[in-house]
Amino acid sequence: KLPAEFSKLANLMDMRINDNNFSGKIPGFISKWTQIQKLHIQGCGLEGPIPPSISVLTSLTDLRITDLKGKGSTFPPLSDMKSMKTLILRNCLLSGDIPEYIGHMKKLKNLDLSFNNLTGEIPTSFSQLAKADFMYLTSNKLTGTVPVWVLERNKNVDISDNNFTWESSSPIECPRGSVNLVESYASSTEKLSRVHSCLKQNFPCSSSNKKYYSLHINCGGKEIIASGNTTYQADLEPRGASMFYSSQSWAFSSTGNFLDNDIEADSYIQMNTSAISNVSALDAQLYTTARTSPLSLTYYGLCLINGNYTVKLHFAEIVFINDSSLNSLGKRIFDVYIQEKLVLKDFNIVEDAGVTGRPIVKTFTVAVTSHTLKIHFYWAGKGTTGIPLRGVYGPLISAISVDPNFKPPSDHNDEKNVIIVSSTVGGTVFLVLLILCIMWRKGCLGGKVSADKELRGLDLQTGIFTLRQIKAATKNFDAANKVGEGGFGSVYK
Repeated sequence: KLPAEFSKLANLMDMRINDNNFSGKIPGFISKWTQIQKLHIQGCGLEGPIPPSISVLTSLTDLRITDLKGKGSTFPPLSDMKSMKTLILRNCLLSGDIPEYIGHMKKLKNLDLSFNNLTGEIPTSFSQLAKADFMYLTSNKLTGTVPVWVLERNKNVDISDNNFTWESSSPIECPRGSVNLVESYASSTEKLSRVHSCLKQNFPCSSSNKKYYSLHINCGGKEIIASGNTTYQADLEPRGASMFYSSQSWAFSSTGNFLDNDIEADSYIQMNTSAISNVSALDAQLYTTARTSPLSLTYYGLCLINGNYTVKLHFAEIVFINDSSLNSLGKRIFDVYIQEKLVLKDFNIVEDAGVTGRPIVKTFTVAVTSHTLKIHFYWAGKGTTGIPLRGVYGPLISAISVDPNFKPPSDHNDEKNVIIVSSTVGGTVFLVLLILCIMWRKGCLGGKVSADKELRGLDLQTGIFTLRQIKAATKNFDAANKVGEGGFGSVYK
């Protein structure tokens, strides 16, 4: 527990107790720290709720409380904190509505209320947060309609994974850029065919899409061919603060910005500059890049055939350097969920691999029952955040491979077979009709054949004659040479 003697620190201005293993609740004596401006309680093992006495800390400009254990509570009273610039209450078991007064914190630049159980609508006052560069409300139970100002905002807003109501004026596709709407609408949209599946709960497979049975992604890198002649698809989207990206067979949703690094454009793709050990030259390509996230990163395998799969997650720590400098002291810790089940808790790549730059592959057997695979990487506030530079932390993934534990069904290529058969049959029919037409025109079919036989029996001479020859033969169409009338006029001999 936090020592009771800490209550005597009346002049304390900056308190950070991140990445620890404390027990017990957040103590009420934090109300004694009336001069405090920065209070960080992230991933340190303490339990909620956030004590109501926090309301007296009106000098706070930077409040970060995350990943609390224990019982939940409603939103803490923060209405008198007029100087707040960074407010992070992530995964704090909060429930109920978001207070309107949050939108009146005019100096607020970073707002993160993600991974709670907050309900109700987005407060109308949030439209006044003109200075807020980042707003994360992802993974709550928010309802109502998505405000127009959210969709038109050119700053980062992530409202993915909620229960909003879809209306005729609502978007029918997920925008790519600064607004993330993945899985943001309630289950009532499931039957709306014109609404893209990315907006629906659990990202269902569109009926028009094919069914796949494997997936290989080179996270943060270009398309490559690794061992076994396996092609890993490129994943080159550089953005990630509130980003959605989708291809035909997979997609990713990224949430969060790297704090305290004083960099306007964060880098979500890391490049390796040293040699990769214990791996073939072909597979080493998988570890030259990696995708990172400061908060949450979810990869979706789309339209997979239902069944059991082997999922391999490829990791290599390529940011921290294995030397005697300060850079070697960095510690990256994060959690991994597959199909919403925790499979790696407090995962540390270097500890598992034994050294930086050495690949490690974690293998899992996973059941896909609704054609969608969900792999979620989450930073729970643990590890270092300032080595080798400020803002270096959070999940890192080099590559993902998904292969079936079953023989793909023989009818998987039915669509291709149907096209081939249809084309073959159609071509054959066309060829037969063409031959019949030619034969008919040449008189080899039907009545024309009989007529030709009769004419040939008369031993007539046939040919092509000029008008002068015809006039000479008929003596200029002399009436004496007329033999009768035909369907087109007089007939002469």
